[in-house]
Amino acid sequence: MSLAACTHHSEETEKDAHFEVTDSLLHSLVIDTVKAENALSEITLTGSVAPDETKMVKIYPMVSGVAQAVHVQLGDVVKKGQVLTTMRSAEIAGFNRDLISAGADLRNAKRQMESTQDLYKSGLASEKDLEQSKSDYQKAVAENSRANSILAINKSNSNGLEVQAPLSGYIIEKNVTDNMQVRADNTQNLFTIADLSSVYVLINMYESDIASVQVGDEVKITTLAYPDKVFTGKIDKLFDVLDPDNKVMRARVQINNPDNMLKPGMFTNVKIQAKSGMNLPAINTNSIVFDNNKNYVVVIDGPAKVHIQPIEIAKRVEDVAYISSGLKPGQRVVASRQVYLYESLKD
Repeated sequence: MSLAACTHHSEETEKDAHFEVTDSLLHSLVIDTVKAENALSEITLTGSVAPDETKMVKIYPMVSGVAQAVHVQLGDVVKKGQVLTTMRSAEIAGFNRDLISAGADLRNAKRQMESTQDLYKSGLASEKDLEQSKSDYQKAVAENSRANSILAINKSNSNGLEVQAPLSGYIIEKNVTDNMQVRADNTQNLFTIADLSSVYVLINMYESDIASVQVGDEVKITTLAYPDKVFTGKIDKLFDVLDPDNKVMRARVQINNPDNMLKPGMFTNVKIQAKSGMNLPAINTNSIVFDNNKNYVVVIDGPAKVHIQPIEIAKRVEDVAYISSGLKPGQRVVASRQVYLYESLKD
């Protein structure tokens, strides 16, 4: 009986030492295949929100005058064609006079041409007189068209010149007040209007980060105003010039902003997933077992055979771990119930 008991205990020890899973258990597990990927590195930088230049317009005074009424304030939403302010202007009065004069000249030139045509048919006017009357009429038509075009650009009513919004958007800059004198030769714009349905985030990159960032890199952006909201995008432009004051190079990301949450001038934190140039085995971080300050995975050797494999992690980027040693591309690791298998194999 003692000999039988010893033999039975030896068989159990040998079975425990070579732990195997059944086919049914193996088929119920999630398996992750080790891939060879270009390792990503996460770079944290700062930036700021700026208007989309293609959807922004600065409005300058076309004539000199006095602003009678400013109908909008900084931050207001305006529609295309909306009157922003009106101006009393002597130049507009001159344009109206020119239009009236050009209209009168056109009517006179037309009557003169028609009269000359009748005289020419009767033999009482020469061909030279006829050509001269036609030339005068064409000049009158051109002058009348010019006068109309000037007033079309400088739209006015009985109250004066109307400064209208050329596009819909937000007033992000305002440099005019009621009764302010405005000069056409002033280099300062009256208003700046921006459509904020999409905005730019300008990222500050120091020289040490320039080589790591490329067009197409994915970014995640957060702001102080919305710390729990993550805006995503891709770098679409690198400005290959260093700012002489801050010694930084700018990268640009276009962000859709349908709710207008992002405002020009906002400070942002930017995380860039940049490629490091190194190909390393990569697995999902959920497949890793951490025990006694070391990292392990459960590797499948073949049908119903598994073993514990210690690994060294080069870096982690979100849910991906890049392995410096312990795994090779193509190997298969257990990605579910791996802690249970690890404990069973370890014991």
